[in-house]
Amino acid sequence: MFAALDWAAPWFEPWRDPGRLVLDRAAGGLPLHEALNGQGAALRFVAASALPPGEPYERFIFERGACPTRDNLHDFFNGLCWLGLPATKRRLNELQAAQIEQTGVGAVRGPVRDAITIFDENGAVLAAPPAVWDALMAREWRRLFVELRPLWDQARLTIVGHALLEKLAQPRKDLTAHVLALPAPACAMPELDRWLAGELTADRLQAKPFTPLPVLGVPGWWPGNQNFSFYDDSFVFRAPGARKLKTTAPPDASCP
Repeated sequence: MFAALDWAAPWFEPWRDPGRLVLDRAAGGLPLHEALNGQGAALRFVAASALPPGEPYERFIFERGACPTRDNLHDFFNGLCWLGLPATKRRLNELQAAQIEQTGVGAVRGPVRDAITIFDENGAVLAAPPAVWDALMAREWRRLFVELRPLWDQARLTIVGHALLEKLAQPRKDLTAHVLALPAPACAMPELDRWLAGELTADRLQAKPFTPLPVLGVPGWWPGNQNFSFYDDSFVFRAPGARKLKTTAPPDASCP
C-alpha cells in the first residue's frame, strides 16, 4: 500500500520528503509508529493497542501526548500531518479535548467537534489572488478554472486532511476538499502552520467555514483538465445550491 504512492503527484508535494524518510525507516522493519518517531513531532507515536477500550482517541492524545497509530495509509498520513503541521494538529486536538470535557462523548458530535473532524480529515487551505477566491466562493467553476487559469500560477492549494491525502493515493475526479473559507498566506509550511493554528477557534469552526473544491480541477494537478470539457461534469462541478457540501463527520469509532 505504501509502495504504490506516487510521490510525484502535486498534492503530495508538501509531504514528499518527510513521507519518504518515514517509509525508509519502516522499510528497515520498524512498525509505522516507531518509524514516525524521531522526526521532530510534537508528540510520540504509539501502537494502536495503547489506546484503552472506550477511551476517546482525542482525549488520549491530549492527556498522554501520544498518538495511537495503525500500520495503514490513513494513519501514515495522519502522522505526516503531525510532522508537518504540529501547531495546527495540536490546536485541533486541544479544541477536541475541550469539547469532550464540556459535553462528553455521545452518539452524535456537537457542531464544533464535527467541524474539527471534517477539517482534520478532509481539509485544505488556499493561498490565491482575490479573483480566484471570489470565483471559488461563488462556485463559478468555469470562471475559476478556465477564465482565471493563468492566476493559478500565483495560487497554492495545500491538502491538510489526512483522509483526503489517503484517498488521493487512488485519485478520482469527484474527490473534493473542504477548503477553509479564509485566504491563506503564501508562505512555507512552518509559517503556514503557525498562521493556521492561530486562526482555528471554536467560534469560527462552529459555523463550518468551508467551501468545496474538487481537487483534480486544479490546473496542473490532473492531465484531464487540460481539456476544458473536464469541467462540464455537473455531478462534480455543481452549481451553487445544487448540493450542500456534506459536513457530517464520521462517528468517533472511525477515528483516527
